[in-house]
Amino acid sequence: MRVFQSSFVGLVACALGAGCGAAATEGGGGSAGDPAALLGNPAPDFQVVTVTGGKSTVALKELRGRVVLVDFWGTFCKPCKESFPKLQALSGKYAATGLTVIGISEDDADDKDKIPAFAANYGAKFAIAWDGDRALSQQYKPESMPSSFVIDRRGVVRFEHVGFRAGDELVIEREIKELLAQ
Repeated sequence: MRVFQSSFVGLVACALGAGCGAAATEGGGGSAGDPAALLGNPAPDFQVVTVTGGKSTVALKELRGRVVLVDFWGTFCKPCKESFPKLQALSGKYAATGLTVIGISEDDADDKDKIPAFAANYGAKFAIAWDGDRALSQQYKPESMPSSFVIDRRGVVRFEHVGFRAGDELVIEREIKELLAQ
């Protein structure tokens, strides 16, 4: 497993307001309840109703054969404001060759109405859903906001990213290109 930055440094950065961590991991392993336990294993299946671009349903199992990036985020999250334009750029660049990006908002019910405006303000045209009952966060266990999981064409979680810093999109793009080539 490779780790680009320790969780401790990410927690310190979050506490200092510089973001909510920035780490990427690959491979398998981890203990039960640990998000790294997802790596190398089938992604937990889900079905969500989008809150932007009209109401449609997105089911992970129906995306087999595509590379999927599932991004957990919140309107309260400063690094999410930076990551959304980068995720949209990746979505626009690779959607035709097999990438699907899904944003899962972890906002409280009081802030649900802010989700569409946030997506529009930061250029997200990819599917955006709300995890109102926290069922998805209980399955994926994101460490902080944002946290993203890159899933291969067979539905296996291959990479996890905790937080977002400038340049992380280059790492994510390399991973996406690697998985699209398989």
